[in-house]
Amino acid sequence: MIGRRNFLALATAIPALDGIRTRSTKVEKVFDSPGPKPNGLQATQDGLWILDQGNKHISLVSYENGKVLRDLETESDRGSGITFDGEAIWIGSTYDRTIVRCDAKTGKTIRKYFTPGAGVIYQRSGDAAARRSPLASTPPGRQQPRAAPSAPRSGTGAHGMEWRDGKLWFAVPPSRTIYRVDPARWEVEHQFPTSGNRPHGIGWEGEWLWCTDSNQNAFFKHDVTSGEIVEKIQLADSDPLPHGMTIWKGMMWYCDDVGIVCRLQM
Repeated sequence: MIGRRNFLALATAIPALDGIRTRSTKVEKVFDSPGPKPNGLQATQDGLWILDQGNKHISLVSYENGKVLRDLETESDRGSGITFDGEAIWIGSTYDRTIVRCDAKTGKTIRKYFTPGAGVIYQRSGDAAARRSPLASTPPGRQQPRAAPSAPRSGTGAHGMEWRDGKLWFAVPPSRTIYRVDPARWEVEHQFPTSGNRPHGIGWEGEWLWCTDSNQNAFFKHDVTSGEIVEKIQLADSDPLPHGMTIWKGMMWYCDDVGIVCRLQM
C-alpha cells in the first residue's frame, strides 16, 4: 500500500498538463538526412549536427539544403542525442547506456560515462500509446505491438542533449527525467520530470528548455528551476514524428527517424 508521503511524492513527480497553453503549428520538411535513421540534432554556428542511429555517423550539414560539411563515424551504440561543448561532441549512446565525449574532427571516443537514470522504459496508467511515424511503412494509426508484461526488454539511456555554461543537460526516458550534470565530477546537480515516458530531443529558447515527447507527438516548454511545463506545441497525426530536436534563430528543428529533417516557427 502506498503511504501518504510516497503518494504525494509520486504526484508531484508528474508534471501537470491540464490548463497549459497549447498551440498547433505548420511543419516544413526541409531536407532528407544524410543517414537512414536520424535521432539527434544540435544547432551550431557552423551548421546542424545530425546523429544517425542506423549507421553510427555524425554529420555536420548546411541549414539551407542539408549539404554534408563533415561526416564522422562514432563508437556509439544506436545513439539518440547529440550536443557540442565548443571543443568536442557529446553523444547519448542509448543502447549501451553510456554518454560519450568524442573528437569533433575524427569522431573518436575521448571518454565514456555512465548514464544516470538508465534502465528499462515502463508504462504507467494514462501514458500515451507507442507511436510510429506516419511516413513509416506501417500504416498511420496502427500502433506498434507492445511486449508482453513478462517479456524481457532492453535497457536504454540518454536521448536529447544540450550543453550550457559548462554543464551537460540530457533527457532519459526510463526515468522520465531531465538531468543537469557537472561533467568534471560527473555529478547530478539538478533534475526534473518529463511529461511522459518517451522524452527525446531538448532545446533552449532563452532560459526555457523545450523537450520533445515522441509518443505524445508534442513539444513541452519547461521552467528549468521548477520543472513546470508552461506551454505545449502539439503536432498533427500526419506530421513527421519528432525524435531529435534543437532550436536555432527562432526555428525549432526536428528529425523523424525515417530520414526527414523538419522545422517549425517558434
